[in-house]
Amino acid sequence: MPQYLLLLLSLLFLPSTPEKPKGSNEPHLANIRQLTFGGQNAEAYLSWDEKKIVFQATRDSFKCDQIFTMNIDGSDVKLISNGEGRTTCSYFFPGDTTILYASTFLGGKNCPPPPDYSRGYVWPVYPSFDIFTCRADGSNLRRLTTTPGYDAEATISDVLKRIVFTSIRDGDLDIYTMNFDGTDVKRLTNELGYDGGPFFSWDGKMIVYRAYHPDLRRDSAEAAEYRKLLSENLVKPEKMEIFVMNSDGTDKRQLTHLGKASFGPFFFPDNKRIIFSSNYEDPQGRNFQLYTINLDGSGLHKVTSEGTYNFFPVFTRDGKHLIFCSNRGAKSVHELNVFIADWVE
Repeated sequence: MPQYLLLLLSLLFLPSTPEKPKGSNEPHLANIRQLTFGGQNAEAYLSWDEKKIVFQATRDSFKCDQIFTMNIDGSDVKLISNGEGRTTCSYFFPGDTTILYASTFLGGKNCPPPPDYSRGYVWPVYPSFDIFTCRADGSNLRRLTTTPGYDAEATISDVLKRIVFTSIRDGDLDIYTMNFDGTDVKRLTNELGYDGGPFFSWDGKMIVYRAYHPDLRRDSAEAAEYRKLLSENLVKPEKMEIFVMNSDGTDKRQLTHLGKASFGPFFFPDNKRIIFSSNYEDPQGRNFQLYTINLDGSGLHKVTSEGTYNFFPVFTRDGKHLIFCSNRGAKSVHELNVFIADWVE
């Protein structure tokens, strides 16, 4: 997920006062437990033994996101990144002794500057982002990507022993895969527009991702705007849809046609459905809830209704638990926390 999403959402989408708890209307979620308390905590992903969670957060004395780990019950929070620059999109390697994440620290120790909000709702795509690995305690930091420009949004398939990520290395924001050591890079998408946030299916056969493709046939101005913003390391994420493709880039299919901002897709363990976040039901685009959809685009179904921000859903391997991030029950303005719930079919 582009690294500035949390701050932009807090500035542009989230309410100016904490969300008050409402009566539950979430039959798929039971025994909801809050794992973090305070700050902006997001993109929480499980270790392969499902005992740990790695996540990004702006908390404590940090002015922008750093990478942390914690136990699955929220205890033993530890800083993993080096505390410099901005970080995003962390993930455990199989075996759980190594962690993957992206950082801007080679471009400067301070947080990179925010975008120009006079341009509207835009995401910065910082060219100083590169992908790194480190040991689970944060030591032995190693760089995987060295090409100029943005490299981030990386996740892993334990089946394929491959990393999938987003890069601008060929002039557009596209999805690539590579070996665990950064070799054998393969480009999977090539349509003009932003393709990002990719995740492998559990069996390694498919990739789900979000995308915005300007309509070249009907609106050349839209494509021109996209190119202009990208030349300034910016994108507008107001209209993104959910796509799937085979893990080699073939058979691309658009699952949603909602016309709003749909993000954070993740496969059910049976690889037959996707869970994701979208603001499509809110005319003002400020209310993000979780939805599920079948791989043929049918069966769109709402999962959450509490809070105004529900995002980054991921299942445990057995499908019995869902981890997600939300501002439900926030004690302060713009607070975002990590939750875990029992999944009820």
